[in-house]
Amino acid sequence: MSETAKITGINGPVVYVKGKQQFRVAEMVLVGKQNLVGEVISLQKGMTTIQVFEETTGLRPGDEVTSTGSAISVTLAPGIISNIFDGIQRPLSEVAKQSGAFISRGVNIPSLDEKRLFQTHITVAPGELVYGGKVIAEVPETPAITHKVMVPPHVEGKVISVVSDGEYTIKDTIVVIKDRDGKEINLTMTQEWPIRISRPIGKRFPASMPLVTGQRILDSLFPLAKGGTAAIPGGFGTGKTMTQHQLAKWSDADIIVYIGCGERGNEMTEVLEDFSKLVDPKSGNLLLDRTVLIANTSNMPVAAREASIYTGITLAEYYRDMGYHVAIMADSTSRWAEALRELSGRLEEMPAEEGFPAYLASRLSSFYERAGYVQNLNGSEGSVSIIGAVSPQGGDFSEPVTQNTKRFVRCFFALDKSLAYARHFPAIQWLTSYSEYLNDLAPWYAKNVGNNFMDYRNEILRILTEESKLNEIVKLIGSDVLPDDQKLTLEIARVIRLGFIQQNAYHASDTYVPLPKQMKMMEVILYLYEKAKSLVEMNMPMSLLRENPIFDHVISMKYDVGNEELAKFDTYKTEIDKFYQHFIETNA
Repeated sequence: MSETAKITGINGPVVYVKGKQQFRVAEMVLVGKQNLVGEVISLQKGMTTIQVFEETTGLRPGDEVTSTGSAISVTLAPGIISNIFDGIQRPLSEVAKQSGAFISRGVNIPSLDEKRLFQTHITVAPGELVYGGKVIAEVPETPAITHKVMVPPHVEGKVISVVSDGEYTIKDTIVVIKDRDGKEINLTMTQEWPIRISRPIGKRFPASMPLVTGQRILDSLFPLAKGGTAAIPGGFGTGKTMTQHQLAKWSDADIIVYIGCGERGNEMTEVLEDFSKLVDPKSGNLLLDRTVLIANTSNMPVAAREASIYTGITLAEYYRDMGYHVAIMADSTSRWAEALRELSGRLEEMPAEEGFPAYLASRLSSFYERAGYVQNLNGSEGSVSIIGAVSPQGGDFSEPVTQNTKRFVRCFFALDKSLAYARHFPAIQWLTSYSEYLNDLAPWYAKNVGNNFMDYRNEILRILTEESKLNEIVKLIGSDVLPDDQKLTLEIARVIRLGFIQQNAYHASDTYVPLPKQMKMMEVILYLYEKAKSLVEMNMPMSLLRENPIFDHVISMKYDVGNEELAKFDTYKTEIDKFYQHFIETNA
């Protein structure tokens, strides 16, 4: 039986109820005559504090608050993929039909279509023992994804009846089991799961394989592991959203969960329109066939923004439990942290640095630590990788959200506005970015790409670091006074920057580059460096070497060599040998 109480105070999205009540912390409640969705966030003697996920304009003291007896949860069933939800899993397409372009308050519609029929194949038989995570049915949810209907965690028993294969809704009973106490349990395709509690797993594996993105600066220099965590911090206009778009389109994750958390409405509209048109390069189907979008723009209620990332990661964990590799794009965690700050201010909590609540770090950690490569309850393996964008005000990486995020992620892809303004994309600054997965992934690269891959990577980064030091000298006294070996370092660094790191998202051969091609490109660049260095050691002037077109020719190989034409790289080595031989003969 639901409990009711009267509102005694309202402060923005925060509502107060006085008196002795039977509410529980984290319980979902319905507020006011319109049944606005809220959550109990604090219980004190004689006072209950509730955050409301919808606009509270029009509420007044005396309105009723009704308990539901359950936590804020998401509905897990076929129909999630290719859908677009708000922060508390309301389907925006259905909301638009009911209330128009803007979400009206008190919209109460199911998260998923309960009337849609799904072709269902039952995978268990009467007499079979089933347990949490066991797959009991398979449903072709989209052309790209087969939805595996699982027994809810913490449920087990013996199958006593199943339906025949056919079309069923997500609410139809498809399997009946009898638990240890002899109680019959009807299993449908639907589960409910509280968003703030991670789903159970069998065991967690250490990082051992990369999330291949096809972006050279990431795959070769700063790799991210499957089940890993990464942050993409950057100021306005540096390309955070576009970098996440590239990762969503090209990374070798099975499913993408894109969370637009507090971003501008017009930018989110562009994302939604782009995703609906993009073709998945792997399958030829629409990219939306393996994507879930959660849109909670800056003009939507602030409390729902805070909940949106938990909604997104719970959906990701659900598909991970089926054995899929899921990548989450959270854009942006700074807007989520601002929602925390606003709610904290309404609650009159003691502020910490820059007004953020003292528990900012623990909330960030609880989000990022739900990533991982795991063995599921049913024995399958899956992963959740989290790539969170951070939007520090003024591009200041010393602000609290960026600094606390760095504590909990193992990849840091720092975007640089000077690179972005110079039209160098992706604008990831190689001197301030890092990956802590290098040692974990080195055996995988050696086995699957080549034994020299990590050596090439280290040498490329060494040259770029050396260039940075030399540029400080050049700024003071000019480049003419540098010895020729240092001038060569600057020239090869230019080849690396323009020919390897810079990538053109609109070029067919350059928007995505497989790892074997990335290794060949590094090999050719370092081969040129080795030969040119030999000539410089023979006192060949760098001014003469630079006049040769070989340096610009090597830069253009990213366009001239197709992803499947690796044999062409041998011709570049032949040209470099001719370049070397020409100067040897000239010197002789």
